[in-house]
Amino acid sequence: MSETSIFADVLRWLPFVLWGFGLNVLMSVLAIVLGTGAGVFLGLGQTSHIRLVGGVSRLATQLFRNAPWLVLLFYCIFLMPYSIVISGATYNVPSWLRATLGFSLPVAANFSEIVRGAIESIPKGQWEAAEALGYSRSVTLFRIILPQCITRMLPPWMNLYALLITATPLASIVGVEEALARTQAAVQSEAQASFLIPMYATLLVMFFLYTYPISRISNALERRFRTV
Repeated sequence: MSETSIFADVLRWLPFVLWGFGLNVLMSVLAIVLGTGAGVFLGLGQTSHIRLVGGVSRLATQLFRNAPWLVLLFYCIFLMPYSIVISGATYNVPSWLRATLGFSLPVAANFSEIVRGAIESIPKGQWEAAEALGYSRSVTLFRIILPQCITRMLPPWMNLYALLITATPLASIVGVEEALARTQAAVQSEAQASFLIPMYATLLVMFFLYTYPISRISNALERRFRTV
């Protein structure tokens, strides 16, 4: 097979793989939204003075943070219901959505640590000053501490998203037709050994072009906020 023919075949399969890559992006966006929301509550829970809340939050954070992503993915794929009944109507839960929930668990745990670390990085003198002015702990947290934490949390949050998007091809193992699964289908369809490396290189370039700007922006924000 000539180089021109290989290039033509890659271009022919490119739209097919790009549709799968769109599913990778969709899963990553939904997972980062769900994980961020849950991570905020877990992170705040870790700093709570209520022992039960703090203990449960720390346990959940460490459990999902240290568990392999693939194990959590298998858990959500095979143990979550394949369909749900709402008002008498049955709705199927697609595998990509269950995979998204599986990805959101480690994201929530990692973001919980980001929130906790950001809160604890604020000097304790600010808490004491707010207490001296008569502010309650909740008012101090939401009006004084958390606004300062946003700039500290943004760079690691963006790095977490970059890590997440590169982890989404794991969903191909459980049958989700994302970019990696479609690349494998294209390679098997062509049945040419010389087609394998160019096709997987194309997939690599897709992820690189998507994640590299995120990494650069994250580094720029980190340098900027460091000087503020």
